[in-house]
Amino acid sequence: MASYSGCFFVVTLAVLSQFLLAPASALVNREFIDSNCQRVKNKQFCIQTLTTYPPTAAATGLLPLAEAVVGLAISHCEKTAGFAAETAKKDATLKTQFNECHDAYVGILASLKSALLELKDSPDTANYDVMVSGDEIRRVKSLVEKNTDTASKTLMEMTLQMEKLLDLAAGATDAVDDDDENLHRRA
Repeated sequence: MASYSGCFFVVTLAVLSQFLLAPASALVNREFIDSNCQRVKNKQFCIQTLTTYPPTAAATGLLPLAEAVVGLAISHCEKTAGFAAETAKKDATLKTQFNECHDAYVGILASLKSALLELKDSPDTANYDVMVSGDEIRRVKSLVEKNTDTASKTLMEMTLQMEKLLDLAAGATDAVDDDDENLHRRA
C-alpha cells in the first residue's frame, strides 16, 4: 500500500507541476506580447496571432519576439509574392497588374529582411524599414482592389493579412527601439 501511495504522490506532483509551471512561463511571454500589442491598431488580432504562433509565444524577450514577428511577416510576404508571380504567368489578362504586385512584394520582402538584420543594432532603422512597406501595400491595393476575379480577391485578402502583419512587425520593432532607448538612458 505504501508503494501505491508513493506512486500516486509522484504522479500527482508531476501533473500539478505542469499546471503550476506553465502559467509562470506564459506570464513572462505574455508580458512581451502585451508590450508589442499595445503599439498596434488591431490589438485582438495581435494577441491572437502572437499567442498562437509558437515562435512568438515562446519568445523570452522583446528582441526574440520582434525577430519572430518579422520572420512571420517575411514568410507571408514570400507566399504572397509567389502567388502574384504564378498568377502573372497563368493569366494573361492579369499579367501586368500581378507583375507589378509581385514587384511590390519583392520590395516589401527586401525591407523586412533588412529590418531583421538591423533589429539588434539599429531598431529605429528596422522600424523605419517596416513602416515604408506600407507604401507598397497601398500600391498593391490600388492595382487589384477593384478587380472582381478570384485571383485578385485572393491577392487582396493576402494583402490585407500582410498589412496586419506589417502592423505587428512595426509594433515589435518599435518595442525593441523603446527598450533599447531605455537601456541607453540607464547606462
